[in-house]
Amino acid sequence: MRVYVPTTLTGLAAAHPDGELAQSAAYAVTPALREWYVSDDLEELEYAALVRAAQSSLRLLAADPAAPRRRVVVALDVPDASVRPFGGDEYQDQASLGRVTLAGPVRLAKAAAVHADVADPEVVEDVTQAAAVIEAADAGDDDAQFTVDGAEDHELLWFATQEIPGLLGPA
Repeated sequence: MRVYVPTTLTGLAAAHPDGELAQSAAYAVTPALREWYVSDDLEELEYAALVRAAQSSLRLLAADPAAPRRRVVVALDVPDASVRPFGGDEYQDQASLGRVTLAGPVRLAKAAAVHADVADPEVVEDVTQAAAVIEAADAGDDDAQFTVDGAEDHELLWFATQEIPGLLGPA
């Protein structure tokens, strides 16, 4: 199963080159996400899971003011048995659709790719502003949601795992 693990550049650096991603929260194509997104196109559904992981990365940035202001998502293929539904059969709000829990840490060496914001000043500024107001957006503040949406307008770029050292270099 393909999962998308939200992290930050700080978290990625801690896992590189031979470490583990300690993050147990991930996003995947779940039945709830399929139902909400109303699509049978796996590529579209995986993109929806990636976007949700990017939103989660933004929350991680809000919790770590020292982390560089760039969203990071690691795409991994893991055995189905290592993925558990988030919250069991409980109702999932829109923000948690596609969220899963990994049974344990995953090795960064198993990553298929990394998706991250480019180190462009405009992108970094938009992500910085969004991280500062993500909690207000979660609470229903329309102005804060507009700011978060501005960061989400920037597509994450795809990076091969061999490019991780370049991502971790000076921004």
